[in-house]
Amino acid sequence: MSASVSPDWIAVDWGTTNLRAFAMQGGTVVDQAQSDQGMGGLTTDGFEPALRALISPWIAAGNLPVIACGMVGSRQGWVEAAYRAVPCTPLDTVLTRAPASGGLAVHVVSGLSQAAPPDVMRGEETQIAGFLQLNPGWDGVICLPGTHTKWAHLSAGEVVSFQTVMTGELFALLGQSSVLRHSLDPDGWHDAAFAEAVGDTMAHPERLAARLFGLRAGQLLQSTDGAIARARLSGLLIGSELAATKAYWLGQNLAILGTGAQARAYRDALALQGAHAIPADTDRATLAGLTAARRLLREAT
Repeated sequence: MSASVSPDWIAVDWGTTNLRAFAMQGGTVVDQAQSDQGMGGLTTDGFEPALRALISPWIAAGNLPVIACGMVGSRQGWVEAAYRAVPCTPLDTVLTRAPASGGLAVHVVSGLSQAAPPDVMRGEETQIAGFLQLNPGWDGVICLPGTHTKWAHLSAGEVVSFQTVMTGELFALLGQSSVLRHSLDPDGWHDAAFAEAVGDTMAHPERLAARLFGLRAGQLLQSTDGAIARARLSGLLIGSELAATKAYWLGQNLAILGTGAQARAYRDALALQGAHAIPADTDRATLAGLTAARRLLREAT
């Protein structure tokens, strides 16, 4: 972090485990900082001190407007930014003001909700808004891999519907807390094993639970390599997810928001089904979305 920059506003991405702040001049990042002061470790009165500690060099000459997205706006966050029901645009002109002292103006982006089937998102709406800013006029389905992966149907600049799948959390729980932890290499990978497992659960998703224990049995009886077992676990779970969400992605324009290993696994799994998704950078989309929220707020005031 540099104390010499002169931003005109501050963008904040505040999740459960991390806090990231960006000093902005228009749509350009001039400095950035981050800490481990995520929502999950803070009480209500801890949010303002955590933010001030991170951005104090940028506001030494006076407060700047802050636009924040993510779990900071949850019921357990700094202030609850009420969900907006789909279908709707990913961003609204009305942002929720967080209670802060000394003239600090923190505006929080609302999440989105869906009544049937019931579902919610918080933070991803900003990423979707940023993706649409970077890809004007794009219609289709965007996949946002994560602990709780989102599939969102976008049309005419609106989120029409969405679906959340807990594949990432299931992978972590099974790999770290179940009997399967004894059979997996925590960092290994095997492309062919992944592809085979995706095909298995795409064809027979009802066999998932049995196939999962087969990973343990294979290691005990056949000394299956831990990298192969880990790739199979990922393939079984993602294949099951693709089978469950097939009505979303089949025959659609597809994009995957992410460029890391998890996003590549989703892209490869879709490609095995003949569905090709364009990649998009998460950080770039988040900042584009926060910049769009800042512009909407200025237009509304």
